[in-house]
Amino acid sequence: MSTVKQGHFSSKIGFIMAAAGSAVGVGNIWGFPTQAATHGGGAFLLVYLFLILVLGYPMLMAELMIGRHGQTNPADAMAKIANTPLTKRIGKAIGFISIVTATLICTFYSILSGWFVSFAIAPIAEISGQTQAANWLMDFSLSRNLVFTLIFIAMVILVIRQGVQKGIERWSKRLMPMLLLILVAGVVYILTQPGAMQGLEVLLVPDFSRVFDADVLIGALGQTFFSLTIGTAAMMVYGAYLSQKEDLAKLTAYVTLTDTSVAFLAALMVIPAMYVAQHNGVQIFAEDGSLLNSDTLVFTVLPALFDTIGGVSQYLLAIVFFILMTIAGLTSAISIVEVPTSYLVEKTTLSRDKATLLVGSLIAALSMIVVFNFDSLFSFMITLTTERAQPLIALGIAIYLGWVWNRNQLITAIGLQEGVQANSLFWKVWPWYVKYICPLLIIMIIVQLIS
Repeated sequence: MSTVKQGHFSSKIGFIMAAAGSAVGVGNIWGFPTQAATHGGGAFLLVYLFLILVLGYPMLMAELMIGRHGQTNPADAMAKIANTPLTKRIGKAIGFISIVTATLICTFYSILSGWFVSFAIAPIAEISGQTQAANWLMDFSLSRNLVFTLIFIAMVILVIRQGVQKGIERWSKRLMPMLLLILVAGVVYILTQPGAMQGLEVLLVPDFSRVFDADVLIGALGQTFFSLTIGTAAMMVYGAYLSQKEDLAKLTAYVTLTDTSVAFLAALMVIPAMYVAQHNGVQIFAEDGSLLNSDTLVFTVLPALFDTIGGVSQYLLAIVFFILMTIAGLTSAISIVEVPTSYLVEKTTLSRDKATLLVGSLIAALSMIVVFNFDSLFSFMITLTTERAQPLIALGIAIYLGWVWNRNQLITAIGLQEGVQANSLFWKVWPWYVKYICPLLIIMIIVQLIS
């Protein structure tokens, strides 16, 4: 029963691309624009940026710090920073719950990302004259959901089984620059279309009267967790693959900045695209001013927009956009599936190949259960994991780093980083901040979500 980590990132850029890929996912490109469009555009953006700074960044660094110190799976890493048998058991339980949460997130994430794959293929079928196949690819059906959920899970397994450097790091280095390139190109194209400036104004000019609205605050708080994958232990696992000498403050800043930039770019593309679609005759708002189909924004408004463009361009844009969504889903899913996989590799005698196939089979089986009971389980899984489990796990992590981890041991871990002074102002303030402010903010989130 080995508890030794199973690999290292070979470079800083490899870690940044992988960690940013974990953070940059469906939550950024599907979730963030949808939340921003639903909750006041600029007001939501302002609150989200504030919360990323005061909660997202310090909590992301806390997960990475615990993972790197432990150099093992999340359950054992949490137990390692505790000093008594009771706190070790509780820490191990928190870490194990985070592994279970990551596995459950994969169920709805795989279904959702499977839709992106099918929507990317649909225009190719349309161009080829296969209208019936194109309709099947885009229509909601049991058979379509089953096939493409399994295809997406297979894609993730192919990457994970190759290990840290040859799989996760190599593919993150390829996919992340491609994602950024497609996003920037999409923003440039959309902003040149008639109607886009109205959407740009909605996004960039905040209505300050809405900044303290409960729905805006709750939406931004939830998006902060989901966007940075806080509370899923994915970052704890990636932290375990880091050298003790790396400066975590800088690396976390790079990851947070990349993640936030992608979320902003996605909003910069999707929200103006809504108004371009409206300009082209697509109805996006109900009579009361609420957003139509807010939960399925990218599957309704954007395809409708592409249809209004006509010609080959409509198919090309649809293919490129949904390839972008597939990449975002893949980079995040890789990190989430790595959580239970790394645990199995360390705690059993299974090879990485066998552990990956076992985890993939489990996720496929759970996903099938959700697919067959979609109406009752899909939204339930999202609520259970992202709105309930993630904030509670994050609270446990904040309490453990601030109150349970021996301060001298924490200072020693900080001092191992090259070029870092453990007694500098930043490294004096950060543990105190995680100890007092982060738990308070997270409790406020939990109270708001429950109420």
